[in-house]
Amino acid sequence: MKPIAFITGGSRGIGLGIAEHLADQGFDLAINGMREEAAVQEVLTQLRTRGAEVIYCQGDVASREAREAMLSNIKSHFGRLNLLVNNAGVAPKIRADVLETTEESFDYVLNTNLKSNYFLTQAVAHWMIQQKQENPDFEARIINVSSISATVASVNRGEYCVSKAGLSMVTQLFAARLGEFGIPVYEVRPGVIKTIATGAFPYSTGQVFMIDGGLTLSRL
Repeated sequence: MKPIAFITGGSRGIGLGIAEHLADQGFDLAINGMREEAAVQEVLTQLRTRGAEVIYCQGDVASREAREAMLSNIKSHFGRLNLLVNNAGVAPKIRADVLETTEESFDYVLNTNLKSNYFLTQAVAHWMIQQKQENPDFEARIINVSSISATVASVNRGEYCVSKAGLSMVTQLFAARLGEFGIPVYEVRPGVIKTIATGAFPYSTGQVFMIDGGLTLSRL
């Protein structure tokens, strides 16, 4: 039985790269995106040529109703979920100095990049725990795609930095909480390592994998 992965923001960019690697690793996929399904048919077809069964879960992860609908779709179609990749994210629509950040921009970025990830992870964690209890051999894991902005200050997009710093704590919180169930949680900044999703690091839950070409390397 093939493992199932749910990738938010998986129809383009980093998310699509993750989806391609997972398809090559033998996963079937649930891909989330904001665009209508007709607009991503080429992407879905390309993933299917890699041997994956693919469903599209259109919707805004910042919406509780949309998140619930996505998970319902995955449950009805696949009946299981082995991997959640929280990849969807937005930048401020207008880059503004932290002295000029608006509450509207702050809410927009935090709702999408942080709040949605927290509560999607919570909902998926309950389902993964249930699957584990029904089958102790069931393998499940969660990956949060963060950013070096979790620790590197950018004063013209402060709300984005805050959202990614918060996501780092979400990783630690759920890693600590889900440890007893054998469900590891990882954070990747800002890219993907395909072996993370295949279970090669069971002893590294809660850890950060830096994929930044040495940009944040400390130097003297």
